[in-house]
Amino acid sequence: MHKFKLSMLTVAMATAGLMSGIAAADQTADTQNNKQLSAKEKAKQEAQLEVIEIKGFRRSVVDSINTKRFSPNVVESISAEDIGKLPDSSIAESISRLPGLTSQRLDGRASRVSIRGFGENESATTFNGREQVSIGDNRGVEFDLYPSEIMSGVTVYKTPNATLEAEGIAGVIDMQTVKPLSRERTLQFSGQYEQTSLDKLNPDGNDNGARGTISYIDKFADDKVGIAFAYTSMASPNQEKRWNAWGFNNATLDGDDITMLGGAKPFVRSSTLERDSALFVLEAAPTDKLKLTFDALYVDFNDEKILRGIEIPYGWGYAVSDANTEILARDGDFVTSARKSGEKLVVRNDAEDRSAEMTAVGFNVDYNLNDDWSLEFDVSNSQVDRKIWSMESYSGYGRGDNIGPYDTITYSLVDGTNGAIFTPTLDYGDFDLVKLGGPRSWGSSAVLNNTYGVNGDPVYNNAAQDGFINAPEISDELTSFKLAATQLLEDAGMFTKMSYGISYRDREKQKKSEGYFMTLKDFPEMVSVPEQYRLGTANLDFIGMGDMIAYDSRGLVRDGYYNLIQESLTNPDHAAKSWTVNEEILAYFVQADFETELGSIPVTGNFGLRYLDTDQSSQGTAYNTVNGEVVFTPTDVSHSYSHLLPSLNLTFDVAEDQSVRLGAAKTLSRARLDEMHSSVSASYNSTPDANGNYWAISGGNPLLEPKEATGVDLTYENYFSDEGYFSVAYYWKDLNQWIFDGRYQLELEGVANPSTGEVPETSGATGSGKVNGGGGTLHGYELSVTLPFNIISESLDGFGLIASHSRVSQDVTDQNGNAYSLPGLSDTVQTLTGYYDHAGFQARASLRKRSDFKGDVYGIGFNTQQVDVKGETIVDAQVGYDFGEGGFTELEGLSVFLQGQNLSDEPFVSLQDGRVRDYQQYGRTFLLGFSYKM
Repeated sequence: MHKFKLSMLTVAMATAGLMSGIAAADQTADTQNNKQLSAKEKAKQEAQLEVIEIKGFRRSVVDSINTKRFSPNVVESISAEDIGKLPDSSIAESISRLPGLTSQRLDGRASRVSIRGFGENESATTFNGREQVSIGDNRGVEFDLYPSEIMSGVTVYKTPNATLEAEGIAGVIDMQTVKPLSRERTLQFSGQYEQTSLDKLNPDGNDNGARGTISYIDKFADDKVGIAFAYTSMASPNQEKRWNAWGFNNATLDGDDITMLGGAKPFVRSSTLERDSALFVLEAAPTDKLKLTFDALYVDFNDEKILRGIEIPYGWGYAVSDANTEILARDGDFVTSARKSGEKLVVRNDAEDRSAEMTAVGFNVDYNLNDDWSLEFDVSNSQVDRKIWSMESYSGYGRGDNIGPYDTITYSLVDGTNGAIFTPTLDYGDFDLVKLGGPRSWGSSAVLNNTYGVNGDPVYNNAAQDGFINAPEISDELTSFKLAATQLLEDAGMFTKMSYGISYRDREKQKKSEGYFMTLKDFPEMVSVPEQYRLGTANLDFIGMGDMIAYDSRGLVRDGYYNLIQESLTNPDHAAKSWTVNEEILAYFVQADFETELGSIPVTGNFGLRYLDTDQSSQGTAYNTVNGEVVFTPTDVSHSYSHLLPSLNLTFDVAEDQSVRLGAAKTLSRARLDEMHSSVSASYNSTPDANGNYWAISGGNPLLEPKEATGVDLTYENYFSDEGYFSVAYYWKDLNQWIFDGRYQLELEGVANPSTGEVPETSGATGSGKVNGGGGTLHGYELSVTLPFNIISESLDGFGLIASHSRVSQDVTDQNGNAYSLPGLSDTVQTLTGYYDHAGFQARASLRKRSDFKGDVYGIGFNTQQVDVKGETIVDAQVGYDFGEGGFTELEGLSVFLQGQNLSDEPFVSLQDGRVRDYQQYGRTFLLGFSYKM
């Protein structure tokens, strides 16, 4: 049996002119500790790769196929020909076209990625093989933070091995940067102009934007030192028409039980995502035995939103009665159209700023002790600070519930899908009639204004909320170390290599929650919008409401027109929403790579063990009421556990260019960080509960442990062409531990007994929150094909098709035996891309389709809320031309493109209790761009 090192394959690919593609494959190989290949396989690959001399989109397709083909794991891959030339402007959009993957849109942009029916929380994301922090409350990475312009490739691991430095039941997504020593000197500029199809929905919004990138790659010192630098700046507009229902309420009218619209909050949104990113990579190989790599990524991210609409309380605003409500149309007991009098509507001029600053740095040392032994040391740190400033500004007719004119308003649901059309009787676009101030008596706090009438009766007691500001903050930091050794085995039978290692990860995530009541300084008077803050009107014809006043609410707050009062002064809920979670993970791994034959069938693969020892802790607050006073007590809870995760990957070369893969592994997904904190609200009962506890608490559960699964993957792959393949995959996972709502036991220390004010030494508590338990199975199949039409006829050279279909089923129950639907699971997912790439001309059209699923959206106070999301079909297209490839030598290096996103104008639709909760229309987006490479 002949063995050789992977570097020989690298040389063969370099000879074939594919070094840019192998940069991503090299990164994958580094992460996987270099798969061993037989001499027969090497010769076959060399023979195939020598004839490949293609560029452009087809080249990235070939590179992705090679990464998939030569990986010991089941993977999917995206490769970029150059920095800034991923097939899409968004990493999430590119990823969501891979077989078995899809994405959920957030504010019109693909952001949250689902792998094989699992939501974002069941997969891990790494950057150059290192786990990353997140800007949300949970672990899921929002891919908008990572610009595609500075990435060279993405690899999705559907089956793990022992050397991967991240855990996820669904898989691991690794984003990779360029390696400058494998590239030639390049200076590249690119720019894009972006335009939305919806006209400016807000007078101060943007419907166009731009982005630009500059990158430089070079080598020095006899090609022993290489650098890569890329800087990209983006201002990307996004617009939305949104119907949002509070829900539907039950009422009795004329002695008849009915269900009608409870309330609505439709609006138009204009937002601009501004992102500045800088990437630096330094690679040095001072000797043949030593390689040093340093990489750093900095991202400054700000998403500024303008939201204007009219909040319509309707059925939940004032009582539904025979006197003020008239039913106009109904479907059984469900009212599809009605007219209601005595309504006070709230005109909303809202604003939101979501900003984040992220840094990620890493240093890697790879040293060959001799021909058989190599050592690797890796250290990294990533951190992010995120702030949200989300403001609601109210205006309307008259102060409070009972002052000013009332509206008589009619609603009619339109086909039960995209919300309602309203017919008001008042004009909401007149600055002389609609004034600043709260037209409803919303909000209650003892520190708000108290105004009394002539008889001493309270008129505005603990009220007068003229707006509200949510201002949560998140900080997340992750530091990791790894020391690994690789031993090549020459005379060990079937075994070709051993890998050993130890790693350590220390992560701390902190959230601070705060809110502010806004009250006009001229309270209780309502105030006309000052002339300098008037912006005109926003049009709400899409819901029948006509024009509404538009003003600069940010400027009014900035210039002191409102008093801001902390909500936490009287509302202790913010204490339960503020917390710190720390997680320390010590990992040991060992992996054996082998090569043998089963009869006449060559078999390669690896078997590994990964042992994880986890210490987690949380610091927070427990609050309860003692003698009418809220008492806050610090909490600090620690918990530890361990896991042994075996993994097996086998590849059977059943015929020339055909293989069967078998993967089996035990995997885990760690609990959401916002579910495992120790901040709780506490109440004391005079009699013990069934568990013998006097305390009842609700909030986070710091004792949560990861979800666990045992999975098996079986895949057949047929590489019938240098540019084409098809595969059939089946996967099955036994989810032997999940996380559900339930009860748990916890010891409270230092919390006072409300009846006596004394602090007992120890006291048991029954907690309500997330708990481990339940489980079930998930299984599915995937069909994927990349078909170059030149295998049909040479006259069709350049045409091709990429398609996939996946179907997944689940049978999961909670700890009480009740059926449970996994978040992010669509029964079916399809992707289809047709392309043409020849003589410099490139064109492609892509479709991605998914069926209904349960998705996470932001609710009140930025709490995560799960809703039913309707399936969607997204169509994108791009056309471009490379002048150099087209034979224009004087324009060598220049390429241009035009891209259209969401060409089908597909809305995002979520349901609650089977009825439309959200109907979000984003319109189409067009990008015109160029790239010039010297």
